[in-house]
Amino acid sequence: MSGMQDQIEIKFRLIDGSDIGPKSYPAATNVATLKESIIAQWPKEKENGPRTVKDLKIISAGKILENNKTLAECRSPIYGIPGGVTTMHVIVQPPPDRGSEKKASYHQKQNSCGCVIL
Repeated sequence: MSGMQDQIEIKFRLIDGSDIGPKSYPAATNVATLKESIIAQWPKEKENGPRTVKDLKIISAGKILENNKTLAECRSPIYGIPGGVTTMHVIVQPPPDRGSEKKASYHQKQNSCGCVIL
C-alpha cells in the first residue's frame, strides 16, 4: 500500500446530525489523534463541546474505537472503497459533575419512606 491507499477519508457525524470533515488521515493515525483533531475542529457555536480526548467516543461500523488502535487496525471492509468517505459517529461524554455524585449518594441513603439514613 502506498500513496493515497494509505489515506482514509473520514467525516465525523455529531449527535445533532452535523458533520466535521471530510478530511484525509493516514492509516497509521491512532484514535487518540483523531479525537484531538475532532476537538480542534469542533464548531465553536455548539454547546457542551469536548474538552479532552477522554470526553469523546468514536464509533465506526458499530464498534467503539480504542484510543491506542490505529485506523489500519480498526479497518472495516468499507474503508477500501476507492474515493469513498467513511462516516464515524462521535459521542461526547463529559466526566460526571461532582454535584450530581453528591446528589446520587444522598438519594442512596434514603430508605423506602423517604427518610434519610445517617
